[in-house]
Amino acid sequence: MKAVAVLLLASLPIPQVSLPTHRSQPQPKFSAQAQSTPRKGGMWYFARTGHAVYCYGPVMSVSNTSGDIERVATFCRGDKLLVPLKD
Repeated sequence: MKAVAVLLLASLPIPQVSLPTHRSQPQPKFSAQAQSTPRKGGMWYFARTGHAVYCYGPVMSVSNTSGDIERVATFCRGDKLLVPLKD
């Protein structure tokens, strides 16, 4: 049975991955056009840290590590996925 499994795996094709030979210029992480285009539909929230944050997603209730439920804003500016809110 093991021999049949080994032969079956050996008969499968192996995909070839081609690597790029060279790049003309390094690509920036964020383009200037993407930074200048503002997103629509966000709101300002007061974070538990005492700072104001601008978030695009909905406010959700999630459980924290101690099991308590807390309100968080989602998809905030500055690559923050969840920001705990001050109630």
